[in-house]
Amino acid sequence: MTETEDTTVQRTADPRTRPGGFEFTPIAGVLAREWALYRRTWAPITFSAIVEPVLYLLAFGMGMGALVGSIGGYDYIEFLGTGIVAMAVLFSSMFPGLINTFVRRRFQHSYEGVLAAPVDVRELVTGEALWIALKAGVYGCAPLLVAIGFGLEPTWAMLLVPFVGVLTGFGFALLGILLSAVIPSIRMVDYVISGLITPLFLVAGTFFPIDQLPEWAQAAALVNPLYHCVQLVRGTAFGIGVLPALGHLAVIAVFAAAVWGLAVYRMHRRLID
Repeated sequence: MTETEDTTVQRTADPRTRPGGFEFTPIAGVLAREWALYRRTWAPITFSAIVEPVLYLLAFGMGMGALVGSIGGYDYIEFLGTGIVAMAVLFSSMFPGLINTFVRRRFQHSYEGVLAAPVDVRELVTGEALWIALKAGVYGCAPLLVAIGFGLEPTWAMLLVPFVGVLTGFGFALLGILLSAVIPSIRMVDYVISGLITPLFLVAGTFFPIDQLPEWAQAAALVNPLYHCVQLVRGTAFGIGVLPALGHLAVIAVFAAAVWGLAVYRMHRRLID
């Protein structure tokens, strides 16, 4: 075999350059790896993912609720409980996507081992984001259950909340992965938290209706995927029309698709190029 033929065979066998192959089996492999890791670390992860948003709900709901009373005809803690679901999804997806991915790529070099298997960057990114999204969809339900305990009337439509959480969490996990491939240092995470994550949940209608904000902030909220998650979750509790619901879903889906492409591109540049 000539040197050229040998090189060709080597490139064909390299899973990182596998042409056109986007399969579910490698994604399932990434999910199985994450499940194995999660079984050893689930307790602290679950504690922080559930307790923090529930504390927000209790502190603001019982404190501000006594002063505000009701918003839009609903008790403030019911209004807040449905809004904080989206915030819990944001925290449970964005932080792991940003910090865990950066640490695994930069310090632990975990992805080099994964990519040595028949997994390409698209499947790796998709599997990582999907695992994070599945957790976010489950953890995001905790504030809703607490709000139900405080008097929020349960509805059958609330069974859709985990699916809304998974779709939204998928988008924000990918955004975290994208940013982890952009920032040059772990210290830059502080800029992301203060400059992006905090405004995202403050301008999303979580704590108060966005019509109380200036017009420029209302316009910003409309392009904020978290706002559309809040509206969908709140709609399962208080009712929402089909067309508005489909509109909110479309915005979140477009956001997830866009950041998927960008995250794959940037991670490919970091891991392969």
